[in-house]
Formats: sequence, C-alpha cells, structure tokens
Amino acid sequence: MKEGRPDTHAPAGLMGDHVHHQGEWMVEYKFQKMFMDGNRYGTQQVSDVEALDVTGIPFMATPTRMDMNMHMLHIMYGATDNVTLYFMPMWMELTMDHLRRNGTTFSTYNDGFSDLRFGALVLLYDTECSDLIFNFGMSAPTGNIHGTTTSASPMGAETQMPYPMQLGSGTFNFRPGITYKKYWEMASMGLQLQTNLPVGENYRNYHVGNEYQLNWWFARRVGERASLSFRTEGLWRDNYGGAGDPQLNPNMISTARTDMRGGFWFNLGFGGIYQFCDGSRLNVELVRPVYQDLDGVQLETDFQLFASWSKAW
Repeated sequence: MKEGRPDTHAPAGLMGDHVHHQGEWMVEYKFQKMFMDGNRYGTQQVSDVEALDVTGIPFMATPTRMDMNMHMLHIMYGATDNVTLYFMPMWMELTMDHLRRNGTTFSTYNDGFSDLRFGALVLLYDTECSDLIFNFGMSAPTGNIHGTTTSASPMGAETQMPYPMQLGSGTFNFRPGITYKKYWEMASMGLQLQTNLPVGENYRNYHVGNEYQLNWWFARRVGERASLSFRTEGLWRDNYGGAGDPQLNPNMISTARTDMRGGFWFNLGFGGIYQFCDGSRLNVELVRPVYQDLDGVQLETDFQLFASWSKAW
C-alpha cells in the first residue's frame, strides 16, 4: 500500500519523515521563505512606534519587517533497509528593516551558510500500512554568529548584528525526533515530534533556546500522481540562555535581548505533492500562523512558504 505513491513524503515544511531502501540515494533541493511584518507584544499587535516603549524599555530602534530565504540541499542514503543517513547544507539570506526613535529608517542584510544538519533515520516499526521512524539528528555550528553591519549606525560605524540576523547557533545541537505515519488506500496521516536542543554555550556567551515542534497532517490522494495535505503545528521556543553576546546592548533594540526570543506559535499548513513519471516529486506548502504568543516584543510571523524537488534512485 505504501509503494509508489506521492504521499509517502510529508508536507514540504517537514523533514525526517521517511527512510530509503538499502543502497538507495535521494537528492532534494528545498527552498523556504519566511516573511515577518509588524510587531507583537505577547498576543497583541502593536505599531512600530509603540514597539519602542511597550515593554517599559525605551529602545532606540525597533525592527519593522524581516525576510528570510533559505536554500537547502538534502542528501539521503539508505545504509540498510532500516537505517537512512542524511546531511543537509543550507544557505541563508536575511534582510531586516528598522525604525529609529528619531523617525529615520535603515536596513541590514546577511547571507552565508547556516548550521549543517546531519543524522540517521531509524525505522523502528514497519507494516503494510504504517511506519514509526526515529530521527537521530544533530547540527554542527557552521553558521556565522559574528556578522556585522554599518547600516545601523548613523555615523556608519561597524556594529554587531543582533541575534535574528546571525546565520547559526554557534553550538552543536541535538535534534531528536519521532514520526508515525498511517496509510489508507486514498489517504494518509502523520504525527511528528521534532526538537532542537543546544549543547552548552557558544563562544559569544549564549545559546539559542530549546525548540519543540509537534505536527499532525492529513493527506488525500488525487489520482495516482498527486496528493493534497492539511497540517497543524504547535511550536514552542524557549528564550536564549547565558550572559548574552557582549557586543550587543540589550537596551538599544529588542532583537539584542536574550529574553525576547521565545514564544508559542500555532500554525496551519496547506500543501500538495505531484509525482512525475520518473518518480521525482514536486512538494509545495504554505504555512500561516493562527495564534502567536511571544515573549516580550518581537516581529510577528505572517507566512512561510516551502517548496522542494526530490529524486531517488
């Protein structure tokens, strides 16, 4: 029942959900776009001007908009029928617009390799119509965390960019996860718990917060080659820990604060997969938050777009 159908892959915004037969390779290009516009204090939207003072800290500037593009190369290899190895180099492009207290604006930009993800997927349970897969995942700190800009200073001085504009975490992170999938003749569903757990602190005296993602999805086949999916996601993210980057002034802007990085998001995803005659797959998904509860004042997320093309042989 599971062979040769498009919905053996999860919606485009998820990974670590399927294994390959022994000796089989898969190459996937995945693109992710995240767009953030406007600030939120807890669950309430606030204007950009209000964001300067809403926390009781008179910030000198606030972010107003952020755009992230991520390009990922996902390579998988079936070491055995039950163990699939993978690694994923990623290239990230970040743009953030800002408003100063005096009414002037500026933008910052950063790009480069992000942290390298790698690991093994282990098929724990396998029947004709179900899978249970454990993800022994990790990431290595290949992303730069000391990016600077001259745009933030009116005098053009070089300054350290705040946390959201850095390309990596600066630490090795454990990324364990588990996925259960169930198949019927014309439909399937999945449940996945995925985590991101930093190990220690980086050389700039902080670590990113623990992250927990709980996803459920349902996919309906449309003919032999296509499927449509609906996904719900709960995302919990802790604030950053440690003393914080000594080059950042936490009273200048909210993005320089370690205690304004966490929150809870509840997201809905709508996607589709098309499987070509050669077995390759085009996978697209749009994800929008329906509830956001942020620690402190932060940019709210408007949408995320995921798209990928994959081929196994």
